[in-house]
Amino acid sequence: MTTAVSRRPLSADEVTRFGAEIDALRERTLADIGDADARYIRRIHAAVRYTEILGRGLLFFGLFPPAWLLGTLLLGVSKILENMELGHNVMHGQYDWMNDPRFDGKTYEWDIVGTSDNWRKTHNFKHHTYTNIKGMDDDVGYGLLRLFPEQRWRPFFLGQPLYAVIFALLFQWGVAIQDLRLGAYFAGRMSAAELRAQFRPVGRKMRRQLLKDYVFFPLIAGPFFLPVLLGNLVANGLRNLWTFMIIFCGHFTANAEVFPKSVLENETRGQWYLRQLRGSSNLRGGRLFHILSGNLSHQIEHHLFPDIPARRYAAMSQEVRAICERYGIYYNTGSLWSQFGQVVWRILRYALPSKPVSMEGRRLVVNE
Repeated sequence: MTTAVSRRPLSADEVTRFGAEIDALRERTLADIGDADARYIRRIHAAVRYTEILGRGLLFFGLFPPAWLLGTLLLGVSKILENMELGHNVMHGQYDWMNDPRFDGKTYEWDIVGTSDNWRKTHNFKHHTYTNIKGMDDDVGYGLLRLFPEQRWRPFFLGQPLYAVIFALLFQWGVAIQDLRLGAYFAGRMSAAELRAQFRPVGRKMRRQLLKDYVFFPLIAGPFFLPVLLGNLVANGLRNLWTFMIIFCGHFTANAEVFPKSVLENETRGQWYLRQLRGSSNLRGGRLFHILSGNLSHQIEHHLFPDIPARRYAAMSQEVRAICERYGIYYNTGSLWSQFGQVVWRILRYALPSKPVSMEGRRLVVNE
């Protein structure tokens, strides 16, 4: 599945020069960040609030099918924008420089059942530090799916086409329990008391979200209780499916790679950049598509520069791609449907037995 060009190890000198060019791009962009970025995220924040108010308002007239349909779609768009372009990017610290408490990455709490504190640990730290390292990046299959031949096959994976559909429909719940280490509990490596302690803040967040969407707003709608409840359920489902698609297309396409823990030995900044690039994949699309994806359609640039405002990724991608071409590095990009087709293929193919591929020879750099 993986092309020869995407696995070509660079020389140590090439990796150093490659890293220096990526660093220079980062510094140029940082020097230009300012008022335009602040205005942008404030507008996104306003768009989230206005679409939510309008969507929830229309759902109060949900016995009329056009009002229910438009209200549900607007609420879904609001939840997608809040999750992707606002919450995700703010929590990466992309707007900490504004010193505005609304956009403080250390305190922002997003509108899903998972806690922001757990996400800052599992995603902001672990996933972005140990990207695609088998056994260290929990996002590699999320402990549920076999997506690379390097993962050992077990009979459990025969059911993963079904698990993947359920996971997509309930994606926010998967994110919520990712840090609970349920595997360690069922394997007897964690006590029930430890699990209860870890679940306590997660349970509080789940309860709050459930009460908001499925009790409070339906109740204040009075006779429109059921249309409002159903609209909230569908809006959350739309957000789950969309985020699943965008995130899986950013990491599990045909040419995305996984790495052994040994790549961390004396890993240089250039090698770290190279690993981020070879473990990520982009999506082509228009401006609205990129905004709704939280600019994670530029997953390569997001992994290279996770703390730079995501609205900058489209421009940066032009330079990153040119740098990759100079060094003969494969730049993984494609349409949403092309990349998602590759994800589906991985889910189906690696549900079936196959010999695990050794990663011992997987190298990012060779010494000349």
